[in-house]
Amino acid sequence: MKWIRKILRIVLKGLKWLAFIFLAALLISGLYNTTLPEASAVTEQLTEDQKIYLAEYFNLQEEIAGELWSGYDIVVPAIVYNEEYAFLIGLEHPEPGWVKMPSGEERGAEWEPVADDQFFGTAYYRQQLPNPDITPENFTVKVGDEWVSTMQTREYAEVSFYNGFKNELPPFVNLVFPYKVFWNLIMGDAENYVTGLIHEGFHAYQATAAFDKFADSESAARMSGDYPWGRPENRSGWKKETDYLIRAFEAVTPEERMEMAEAFMKAREKRREQSGLENSFIEYEKKREWLEGLAKYTELKIGVLAASSDSYSPVEAAGSASDFEMYENKESYLSSQISEVSRAAGRDGESRFYYGGMLQAMVLDQLEPGWRELVMEEDIYLEDLLKQAAANEETMTLQ
Repeated sequence: MKWIRKILRIVLKGLKWLAFIFLAALLISGLYNTTLPEASAVTEQLTEDQKIYLAEYFNLQEEIAGELWSGYDIVVPAIVYNEEYAFLIGLEHPEPGWVKMPSGEERGAEWEPVADDQFFGTAYYRQQLPNPDITPENFTVKVGDEWVSTMQTREYAEVSFYNGFKNELPPFVNLVFPYKVFWNLIMGDAENYVTGLIHEGFHAYQATAAFDKFADSESAARMSGDYPWGRPENRSGWKKETDYLIRAFEAVTPEERMEMAEAFMKAREKRREQSGLENSFIEYEKKREWLEGLAKYTELKIGVLAASSDSYSPVEAAGSASDFEMYENKESYLSSQISEVSRAAGRDGESRFYYGGMLQAMVLDQLEPGWRELVMEEDIYLEDLLKQAAANEETMTLQ
């Protein structure tokens, strides 16, 4: 019995230390949370870091985007905003306000040059946001005849992340939750913010390349509230088809990749049949994967291309921006985003279309590199190209 009491004492002592470490971690996290910003430190003009992020956003479009999308020969201006102001960069003498697309709602007021400040030698513009609920959002809008990408400033995105989580978590937990750790896991390095701007700029490219398809795919978002997220066959079926899609991406041989791509399509068709998914919701899935999945794909792919290119160099000022790692971590970030595909498939909401559409595009890169020449055509969606690519691979194998 002595050895049993000895083991129990050791176990209890270990548990005490674990409890002490856990409580200490909570205390440290709680104390650190008191240092987190609750509002942007600078609101009336762009910070120097934000200017660098925007300069790199323009640089990626000019140097890399055309390698990925042959028709991407535009440089999309940007609107970034915080809790008080929206800033417009890349347009001279802009028309007033902005137009929400594709609804055509007119928002905002006159743009004024930012006094006593410039964007690398050129003027940029701002307007105050009198209503915190009416912002340019994170998408694409039109200023006059120009398509413009829109997104929060990085500083405001971080503040919004913290405040949003605090409001969602129960009392006490919201005091000690490790917000900064989760922010770093989700957003990562500063270049992920830059490629996030590319994501929104790509929507402007979609609008110029295939406006009717773009407008229809964005308008389809209204169906989110009616989509049967909770149908058991739909929920379990998404998980199964996503597993096949991940296995297709990770396959080591063309034959295995083709087999998994075909299994993905069959599982998708079975899910839709067993869950009794209406045709309107099937179209909704395809359209949202095309709109947001392609933008997510472009966001990730352009960072990997920047990291792997021997000829590409970030803007000179990038080295002085805080937390900018020159795309060194893009491959590992891509891997983490691939891992997120399965988790997104298990959640209600449209994130499954972002990640599932993105991974379909990644698999298409492996099966049929020329797919990007077709994807902007009317009534052609990612799953259509994947089905066609798998069929072509099967034909080649049989020959």
